[in-house]
Amino acid sequence: MPEPGIVKYLVKLKFDVEGVVEKADVIGAIFGQTEGLFGPEMNLNELQKSWKVGRIEINLTSKNDRTTGEVLIPMSTDISTAALVAAA
Repeated sequence: MPEPGIVKYLVKLKFDVEGVVEKADVIGAIFGQTEGLFGPEMNLNELQKSWKVGRIEINLTSKNDRTTGEVLIPMSTDISTAALVAAA
């Protein structure tokens, strides 16, 4: 869990996938889904470089050819940016 004094918003996402996926697959899906969607000022890569988005944490469990888990994205942006990233 990110340090509470630094994080303004913590975006929590849950997922359920048929098949076995790894953390790298989930990270790739998040960055791929948001790439080019909002423009350069809200690009996740750029937000991480400027310390407005922290380290993305993924907790997942695979069982019976199904993967479930949770993604935590710590953000220090304004609420509208955090909401748009969460909605994407």
